[in-house]
Order: sequence, then C-alpha cells, then structure tokens
Amino acid sequence: MTGWCTSAFGRGLSALAITLGLALSVAACSDGDAGQDRTSAAGPAGSGSAPREQLQTGAALAELQGPNGLSLTITSAERDPAGYLTVRGGLKNDGAEVVVVPAELRGNELDVLRTGPSLAGATVVDFARSKRYYVLRDTDGRPLTTTGLSTLRAGESVHVFMQFPAPPASTNTVGFQLPLFDTANIKVSG
Repeated sequence: MTGWCTSAFGRGLSALAITLGLALSVAACSDGDAGQDRTSAAGPAGSGSAPREQLQTGAALAELQGPNGLSLTITSAERDPAGYLTVRGGLKNDGAEVVVVPAELRGNELDVLRTGPSLAGATVVDFARSKRYYVLRDTDGRPLTTTGLSTLRAGESVHVFMQFPAPPASTNTVGFQLPLFDTANIKVSG
C-alpha cells in the first residue's frame, strides 16, 4: 500500500477521501434545526471538546456496550458510489458520573496516536471474504472519523462517524468492532 499512496492515482483518491471526510463532518454537524439547543462546538475555551448534541431516537442497527457506562448506538452504515462506507451513530455516557473516553478507542498505530483522541481503532469485517477494513486516513495520517473526544458528562451524547473502504456491493452485512466495546453485525445500505 505504500506505493499506492505515492502514485498520482493514490494522491487523487486521498484528496477525494479528505474532501469527502470534511463534507461528511460538516453535514454531521449541521442538520438545519436552528431551534435545537446545542452546546458550543468549541466548548469551553481551550477544552478541545468535540461538538455535543442530543441524539435523535430512531431505529438503531446495533447498540454496543463499552467500559464505564459508555454505549455506542450505530444508526447507519451507508456505502457510497465513491467506494466508501460511512458508519454513523452516537456515543453516550449512560453512567452517573463524568467519563473519560478511553484512549484505546483510537487504536495503536503511531500515525494515529499523534492525532489525539478519536475512534480510529474501529474496524469492519467482511466475514464472507475474511477481510478486515480499518478507518481511512488522509495523506497526513489523520483518521477519517470523529476526533477530539475527551470526556462525556453523565447522560451526555455525541454524534460520531467512522469512514472505511467499502466492501463489495454483494456484502450486505459486516461485523463492527471498536476496542473495549461489544462486537456487532450491522446491515450495510447503498
């Protein structure tokens, strides 16, 4: 894969991945509900906290339990024509106290460790082809996933996303794994 990233084709795809990741981030943070109460995206000055918002209830693809009262509800897994699979959902603190989001969720790759807290440790598995897909990275090694997660107050939720290479169109179900959380099978749409 090292040679792939240095080719003109690879740079073009990397640029597309960055653009798509940024577009998805903007779309995830603005749903047009101007009247909805939200905490400032920047949080307290210098806190480095991620945007917080209440999760809307709906049909979940999976609900995974993690450590210290954390739960992850996966609400969609959409394949797009550009060859990406975007998994969206909500990370919630179901406990009664503030929880520090575990560092293990970002995985252990050196490039990702320097980018700070994230969900870069997530993977999806195509069981029929015995293939594991990791969260995509941009050309600077930053993961295409929610970043800046530090703490969640009791009952607090935050929208999250993770972007992977899409499995073949014939794959309709994948396994979803996030360090320290339960594993689940999720249905892929698109």
